[in-house]
Amino acid sequence: MSSPKVEVVVKACHASIGEGPHWDVSSQSLYTVDIVSGGVHRWDARTGKESKVNLDGSVGFVIPREKGGLVVGLNRTVSVVDFDSKKTEVLVEVENGTKNRFNDAKCDAAGRLWAGTMGPESTPGVVEAGCGNLYCVNTDLKWSKQDSKIDISNGIDWTDDNTIMYYIDSVPRKVYAYDFDFAGGNVSNRRTAVDFNTAGVKGLPDGMCIDCDGKIWVASFSSSKVSQFDPTTGKLMTTVEFPTTNITSCCFGGPQLDELFVTCSQWKLPEGSDQPMAGSIFKVTGLGAKGRAPNNFRG
Repeated sequence: MSSPKVEVVVKACHASIGEGPHWDVSSQSLYTVDIVSGGVHRWDARTGKESKVNLDGSVGFVIPREKGGLVVGLNRTVSVVDFDSKKTEVLVEVENGTKNRFNDAKCDAAGRLWAGTMGPESTPGVVEAGCGNLYCVNTDLKWSKQDSKIDISNGIDWTDDNTIMYYIDSVPRKVYAYDFDFAGGNVSNRRTAVDFNTAGVKGLPDGMCIDCDGKIWVASFSSSKVSQFDPTTGKLMTTVEFPTTNITSCCFGGPQLDELFVTCSQWKLPEGSDQPMAGSIFKVTGLGAKGRAPNNFRG
């Protein structure tokens, strides 16, 4: 791998908690969310222009919808928002009567949405234990609970052959692997693929993505890093450092899908922290790795 280059493409104060980066191949744009403000952001890589929509509540993820619009995790709902008109329509709602919210999500190769929930978070990384669940929302909008007793539901991705799904629960500091039933849209046989407690990586595993070689790239919240792991062995392969503490997620993008876009948070940084780049979007080049075009929601 050549020496990676880290640069800022959207400057600080872009977001309080920048999260959920999703590269849209058709428009060569990067979508992200700001969880705290309810912001849905779009950055056009060809023009450098950024635009946003603010929704009423917390937004955990954003993914383009093949029928049009964007599917977002708005509070406890999976909703569709039209970026230009700001019109919002609820598709699915879960966990009524709780203070939970959706966090991270991705779509599998069949266009189903996989999204997890978590409890209230008054301090970064501190939540009521076991409040979250993992859901699969099918293209007909029928949904099923796939796992439970999750602390902070986070990064999701799949192997190229669609036999394994990786999924992060941040508080136990683990990336899990499941057997993935592609035809049925179910997971089973959860086991640990990467354990931050034994891999020598500080911080909490947050968002993640997978490259074309089957290696996973995991954002490390509170430790200024994105780390590449071999999920078959659990071993650390590569680390990229950033000039701010709370790195939240990452995805591959760019014309050749060989640029890594990285989000971060400036929410409730320690008093006296001098982190002018907190809240920015970073781009990393020279990694010697490529990603895949992400899947959109077909519901």
